[in-house]
Amino acid sequence: MRYVFCFFCFFSLVSINGQDDFLAKQYFGDGEFEKAVVFYEKLVKKNPRRTDYSEGLIACYQQLERYEEAEKFLLSKLQEEFVFPTFYIELGYNYTLQNLPEKASEYYEKAINSLEENPNFGYSVGYRFQQYALLDEAVSAYTKAMRLKPELNYDFQLARIYGEKGDIEKMFQSYLKLIYEGKSSRSNVLRNIDDFITEEPDNTNNALLRKTLLQNAQKNPDILWNELLSWLFVQQKQYKSAFAQEKAIFKRTDEVSFDRLKNLGEIAKEENDIEIAKTVFEYIKEKATDPGVKLNAQLSLIDIDLLNADEKKLNAIEKEFESLIETYGYQRKTLQLQIAYANFLTFKKERPEPAIAILKKGLELPLSRFGKAYVKMALGDILVYDQRFNEALIYFSQIQKSLKNDVLGQDARFKVAQTSFYKGDFDWALTQLKVLRGSTSQLIANDAMQLSLLISDNSLEDSTQTALKKYARADLLAYQNKTQQAIDNLEDILQNHKGEKIEDEALLKQAELLESQRKYDAARFNYQKIIEFYTSGILADDAHFRLAQLYENKLNEPDKAKPHYEKIIYNYQDSYYFPQARKNFRKLRGDLIN
Repeated sequence: MRYVFCFFCFFSLVSINGQDDFLAKQYFGDGEFEKAVVFYEKLVKKNPRRTDYSEGLIACYQQLERYEEAEKFLLSKLQEEFVFPTFYIELGYNYTLQNLPEKASEYYEKAINSLEENPNFGYSVGYRFQQYALLDEAVSAYTKAMRLKPELNYDFQLARIYGEKGDIEKMFQSYLKLIYEGKSSRSNVLRNIDDFITEEPDNTNNALLRKTLLQNAQKNPDILWNELLSWLFVQQKQYKSAFAQEKAIFKRTDEVSFDRLKNLGEIAKEENDIEIAKTVFEYIKEKATDPGVKLNAQLSLIDIDLLNADEKKLNAIEKEFESLIETYGYQRKTLQLQIAYANFLTFKKERPEPAIAILKKGLELPLSRFGKAYVKMALGDILVYDQRFNEALIYFSQIQKSLKNDVLGQDARFKVAQTSFYKGDFDWALTQLKVLRGSTSQLIANDAMQLSLLISDNSLEDSTQTALKKYARADLLAYQNKTQQAIDNLEDILQNHKGEKIEDEALLKQAELLESQRKYDAARFNYQKIIEFYTSGILADDAHFRLAQLYENKLNEPDKAKPHYEKIIYNYQDSYYFPQARKNFRKLRGDLIN
């Protein structure tokens, strides 16, 4: 019974303590310092060794300008047997608030000197100095602790302070040292460095980072410096210079992996530096001894040749595919070739029948679960092109069941919904899309939401779903690369269904297709119409973002792009495009680098 009573007393004490702690923090957060100080005084009395309660009490006194009480309390803490060194800083800062710099410096110095007794307090002391923007003192604390105990490492903290102080060269050296010594992940460090550079090679910080890397390479030849120079050149979109670094890396690593070169080729292609992309993949093709690597490089070169290819070029590419099939054959290791050839025959040559035969032959191979899924996905896409919707649905559904918890399975479910949409089975499409709204892939979830809203919004007003059926037909034509027919079908909706909810969807889809035909003025007109007449609609953020992209990347009018990015930032903060819009806006505004 006595134990039960003791436990009850202990529990009651913890409960009261927790309540006081909660109220102290809440009042402090609300700016009600007179009320907060009452609770912090109680907490400090009950828990004299809790530094967080002491710090809360000091902060209350300072907010209330009760500096003498704060001083008295701190001096008493400094008389205790064990002195926590941050209390020297608190007392120094208390004097700073009273405009007594000499007294403040005296106690700041005591805090730094206290590290001689125990350098392990280096982080606590340095961080507290940082909190009060006492950056020079923070540097002194961190460096002293590291000198006294070499196994301590505060280079990351020092790098950030150097950046805040504007000492960019020291900041770069500290960050690079962290990577070189393996004391921080490369991605984490580069994310911080990225805040200080731009896409402009002539930017002062960019030039300084390049100089620092080259100096490090001269002092200590290490492949790391080549890798970081390549990264910098990619940020600056200097893919030729990045390629020179990647070749050096490739040679120095005994030609083990082509992954870095392949990634560079893909980035260059994405950024429309076609010449360098082609050079990179030609280099891989020439140097690769592994048949799979060589084949992937050849397929990447074909992808580049397909950009804006005319009929003559398409015929040449077809012969190239036939040659590759003859060389590599139909086997498990060449699935990427079979799928690429089938897609080419279907979407470029408009011959789905031989493409379907190729992929069905591929399914007869001894494939893994994922291998079968990839082939079935490609086969389903081609069957949709050929308007054999029921067959396509069978393959998509098989993938969905086989890879239920994988992104590929979720993608297959979306294709079930999309195919049902093309087919006109809008109810079943909606059933699938509702499940996908919670997809782990943000892109799939976003696409599912858009299609779901399109169907539901345009089924309520029109029970016959006439306009929706027309839109589904236009969307299928776009999928089949019958761009002009799709544009014409969307124009029919715009002319004959004015004022209906589907109008903004038709305007947006038509604008995308007009852009693909390089009819930029017509596309701009559509985007502007959505912004003007559907400013509160679900596609307003899409229209703003795409119009901004059009101005920035196609019409070379970046000043006109800025207000549209800004609209997304301030009016559509839950938009899928928000992060990219903010990044692009800051770049166009020419924000100063940290």
